[in-house]
Amino acid sequence: MPATPAYRPEEILTHESTRSARLKWVVVVDTALEPGRLANAVACVAAATGEAVRGLQGPGGPDASGAEHPGLAWAGCTVLGAGAEQLATVRAKAVAAASAAETDDDAVWIADMPLAAQTTRVYDEYLAELARTAPEQLQSLALSIVGPRATVDRIVKKLKLL
Repeated sequence: MPATPAYRPEEILTHESTRSARLKWVVVVDTALEPGRLANAVACVAAATGEAVRGLQGPGGPDASGAEHPGLAWAGCTVLGAGAEQLATVRAKAVAAASAAETDDDAVWIADMPLAAQTTRVYDEYLAELARTAPEQLQSLALSIVGPRATVDRIVKKLKLL
């Protein structure tokens, strides 16, 4: 199993620009999806990412009234759009980068939202459908990718910001 990228405690610099972070987080989503399905796909891969990548979530804080707000991704997240074919290409590049990582510092992490996740209503049915789907038949609706900034930039090169 490839390593999961993570921020070391000394890298969590919430007082600096997100562009100074070693790791970059992007979500790439199929722009052909209707708005509700698009938002759902982005939310689902983001939730998986927030749980998996250590150090991604910043501390929470109070507003002027003292009401607490939970921490958000301190290093930011770029949301990009792609067609289904582009999304498949991006996924293949991300998988290849994850497989090629030689050290934890090179690690690339991917969460994807296959079509079956939106066409089933029972999670165990989704898992069963996923198990029956060959990798080349997997239709991803959204991908979340975290890895070294230069690697992620190469993977998503020329995709448009949503």
